Amino acid sequence: MDTLDHQKGFRTNGPMRFLRLTYAPILAAMCLPLDANAALAQGPNGAIRFIPDCAGATEIARARVVRVEKNGALILSDGRAVLLEGIRLPQADNSPRFLLDQAMAALTQMTLAGPITFTAVAPKEDRYDRIRAQGFGRQWLQMALLEQGLARVAISPDRNECAPDLYEAEARVRAKHAGIWALAGAQPKAPQEMTAKAAPSGSFQLVDGWVITVGMGDGRVFINFGSNGRRSFTAIVAPEDRRAFRDFDFDALIATHIRIRGTVQDYRGRPQIALSNPQQIEVLQ
Repeated sequence: MDTLDHQKGFRTNGPMRFLRLTYAPILAAMCLPLDANAALAQGPNGAIRFIPDCAGATEIARARVVRVEKNGALILSDGRAVLLEGIRLPQADNSPRFLLDQAMAALTQMTLAGPITFTAVAPKEDRYDRIRAQGFGRQWLQMALLEQGLARVAISPDRNECAPDLYEAEARVRAKHAGIWALAGAQPKAPQEMTAKAAPSGSFQLVDGWVITVGMGDGRVFINFGSNGRRSFTAIVAPEDRRAFRDFDFDALIATHIRIRGTVQDYRGRPQIALSNPQQIEVLQ
């Protein structure tokens, strides 16, 4: 799986690999039209990096961020607000205050250091008209926060750009137990650990386990985790979310080790996670 490499630059999941540019292509890029130049971002030490294809088209080129709101929204000089898509900051997880402070400090430092280029795919705005984007300045903002353990990957129901890259960055820092991942209970839970006490309703959880059965009823899909034929946890796909899974082979998950993530909801006194996007499922084996 490809991701951001500090030596080689941004990569994508396609065949193209973006390496540190020589002077010739930099000069060529300077002669490109404005919309092509918008696909460039300034990397560490002033090096030029291409923005990965998975991030979508440029929505705002070289924007100036004037402040960072407590909820992580970036306020631009023209008054528009931008939300960083694909990640979940500590304040959304009831994490200790020091982690929130570190995340806000890191985000403020990165966004006020210079112009930021934002990319987006449809749907581009939330219900409050805030732009949902990937951000690129001297660093890829989402990737930088993930690599410091100051955010977790959170895939929205209607967006999934760069999900493999973000997951890989999270996996590296999770293995180091850095930032959020140093907290007790933050690491992925086994299905049998998903109790009402350990995973209260409204909390954001990762679950690693083996799928023993997949069932369907009342328009819902039930993905049952467990061992030795005994169910210990269930993830569901609600009827209204089935369209997102229209080409998904649920039966292929049986006897497969997977990781899911999402917000816990209570179902008849038992924790449950509703899946609304196939990218919430990582096949581990």
